[in-house]
Amino acid sequence: MEDSIFTKIIKGEIPSYKIYEDELTYAFLDIHPVTRGHVLVVPKRQVEFLWDCDDVDYQAVMATVKKVASHLRSTLDVPHVGLQVIGVDVPHAHVHLIPFRDVAEYRQVPDMTAEPGFAELEAVAKQLAVV
Repeated sequence: MEDSIFTKIIKGEIPSYKIYEDELTYAFLDIHPVTRGHVLVVPKRQVEFLWDCDDVDYQAVMATVKKVASHLRSTLDVPHVGLQVIGVDVPHAHVHLIPFRDVAEYRQVPDMTAEPGFAELEAVAKQLAVV
């Protein structure tokens, strides 16, 4: 299988705005966020669909999702963090964590053709880095 863009990010071949990393998972900002602080959590082992991860990787992803979501809620002072598993954009399992205040905010659709706001992403990454 050819390396996905997420595998290239994990390997450091493509830059990212890392929020958290451990032995099995990697969490980084989405460059086209639905809301400020929109994070992707991926297993380091490339598997196309989340449901096809082995139990160890699946549980590691979900543990990271819980850790990062809790961190997003407290750091961004938002009441909710939504979880989405879409699985059609990149052939590498990933979970979207979207901080939000109301349903309309959560359901926004980002402009995927817009140039990413790199300065804002860098500032958000510094604020949200899990240490």
